[in-house]
Amino acid sequence: MSNKSEYHKQALSSDELLASFKRSREYSIDLIANLSPEDCQAQSMEDASPAKWHLAHVTWFYELMLLKPFEKKFSYWNPHFAILFNSYYNGIGDKHPRKKRGLLTRPSMEEVLEWRENIDNRVTQLVMAEASPELLWLLQLGIQHEQQHQELLLTDINHLFSHNSLYPAYFLETTEASSTPETFHWIEGINGLVDIGYEGNEFYFDNEAPKHSALNQTHSIGSKLVSNADWLRFIEDGGYENFNWWLDEGWTWLKTKNISSPLYWILDHKDQPYRFSLYGRSLLDMHAPVSNISYFEADAFARWADRNISEYAGARLPTEFEWEAFARLKPKSSLDIFGKVWQWTSSNYIPYPGYTPWEGAAGEYNGKFMVNQMVLRGSSAYTPDGHSRVTYRNFFPAHTRWQMTGLRLARN
Repeated sequence: MSNKSEYHKQALSSDELLASFKRSREYSIDLIANLSPEDCQAQSMEDASPAKWHLAHVTWFYELMLLKPFEKKFSYWNPHFAILFNSYYNGIGDKHPRKKRGLLTRPSMEEVLEWRENIDNRVTQLVMAEASPELLWLLQLGIQHEQQHQELLLTDINHLFSHNSLYPAYFLETTEASSTPETFHWIEGINGLVDIGYEGNEFYFDNEAPKHSALNQTHSIGSKLVSNADWLRFIEDGGYENFNWWLDEGWTWLKTKNISSPLYWILDHKDQPYRFSLYGRSLLDMHAPVSNISYFEADAFARWADRNISEYAGARLPTEFEWEAFARLKPKSSLDIFGKVWQWTSSNYIPYPGYTPWEGAAGEYNGKFMVNQMVLRGSSAYTPDGHSRVTYRNFFPAHTRWQMTGLRLARN
């Protein structure tokens, strides 16, 4: 870890961070309350991980990142866990193959929960005894890291359950809240030189910095997210069957994977389309934002909408800089900036000018992935409270769609 003071600025006291740590750890356990041991063990694809693995990995993070370098009489709960629950940290050591995480029937869920309790107690004792700036910064990194996995746990369970013809529901509520129709209009974007990136004393990821200037050309941003009704028009007009709307790589992906609608859509009866979610199988809410689409699909829709929906004429995906400047200055509650779906941008995930990754093991957190990824902005309905911010840069490959990903349009 770097000794540079800017990495260790703290807006929260050790007591506040410990309270946040406790809430975060409890919330992760709350997320599996409606799951069976079998639910927590299964892995539906290589990109997704079992719920048990998520609970173990975030515990591994605290053990390796906080306790091992700072605890005076450190000892592993089980040294083999350092391999089993390592995700991608080459500097720490070997890793269990990602696609085989669902085969880890041992340790049992019971032992994982015992391990979590042990680590929780030791982290709390360590912070109470030695509240150094670096330790507090790592604690906050751990909290933010666990929040990311809390969202992944939900999206991974959604993907797992989608393969079950029983259409099981994760949430006990029988139906999702219905959305209300919104009128679309273009809002003038923030043009010229704009400030981009985080600057302040609260936590931020290394890929959000340094703060710098970007040039936005004259543009407008859509007042609302693209809806399921919009997307159904795209499908009915043959949007998935016309190569003209698609990037070449996207068209190849579509044909290879036989894609014809967003992930989790059920179009057995076109007059009554359904969608599968953590609420189970339900009628498609036409006014809700479309979700679980890839960058390829978002880009194709924008090209199609430009030519086929008069109010969307000129449509394209916004750059991440247009999105950030817009989100800083516009009222967020009425525009679904946060809390509905992550929004694809047309920006490649690359470092900002002057970017410096964190030193030490944490340096592998973001920088090593800055290739072949697209930036998403905002947050989703599954993003934990307190994890969203205007400068947050999410990123995934262009074909990814098991996350809660949607889009907001822009135009020149």
